[in-house]
Amino acid sequence: MLNYRHLHYFWVVAKEGGFVRAAERLGMAVQTVSAQVRELERSMGLQLLKSAGRGVTLTEAGKVAFLRADEIFQLGQGLSDAVRATAAAPVARLAVGLSDGLSKLAAHAVLAPVLDTPQLRLVCHEGEAAQLLGELALHQLDLVLTGQPAPYNASLRLTSQLLVDSPVDWYGPAAFVNKSAIDQFPQSLARLPVLLPTVHAALRGRLDRWFDGLGLQPTVVGEFEDSALLTVFAAGGMGVFPVSRLGGDEVALTRGLKLLGRCDEVGEEIHAIRTRRGQHHPLVQRVMAVKHSGLS
Repeated sequence: MLNYRHLHYFWVVAKEGGFVRAAERLGMAVQTVSAQVRELERSMGLQLLKSAGRGVTLTEAGKVAFLRADEIFQLGQGLSDAVRATAAAPVARLAVGLSDGLSKLAAHAVLAPVLDTPQLRLVCHEGEAAQLLGELALHQLDLVLTGQPAPYNASLRLTSQLLVDSPVDWYGPAAFVNKSAIDQFPQSLARLPVLLPTVHAALRGRLDRWFDGLGLQPTVVGEFEDSALLTVFAAGGMGVFPVSRLGGDEVALTRGLKLLGRCDEVGEEIHAIRTRRGQHHPLVQRVMAVKHSGLS
């Protein structure tokens, strides 16, 4: 085990450029400081300091050790500051995992009930559902929002709850959303460039089945894991796209996008997944308690 007291003495000697000045700064005898630094060198099996006139300078190994020591003791100072700040103003922390492909606008609507919490620190991680569920099981996350319930796994002991089953609406740039396209929706999708979530998103499977039922073969010009990125490309004129009605009002306000048609036959689901410990998190409880419009 590294002796951090010895490392601290070495760090001070390196910063001060000599044992005498370091001993004065530490309020210790020169011989004591020197002995502690030599003990650090002995434990590492490397010389870290060498004589330079009346002081000392760093060897190549010492330069590496000094840089790491500098990081360590700066982090230590940051730790003290963070602890004092937390003691002065307790933080309400909520760590949420969002599966990629999930509508970020809908997820924002789901989390809205806690956003006015005093001293809130909301931490959002995005990734594949399996990865997020692993982090949830390790208590690195308090809650995971995904497009489908958690698979059964007795060892993980996860609980799923359907929070949202919101119909999907279609939007697109004004160049594509004209009176003819609106009047002939959804058949007009067959002649328009279409943007969709990637195949691993739960919503994509529902859309594909809906297309098959209508006998439509859309021209897919783009597929996106990130729904927010999909919206950006649509607003840039690339094509029309589906979005959950929950939170869709914000899309309607996006410059250049217009409503093409409503699709009540297809819904985007949002499942909230938590551990037993997460059930007692007050912010998780507030998220779970809200019944969103469009829930079937």
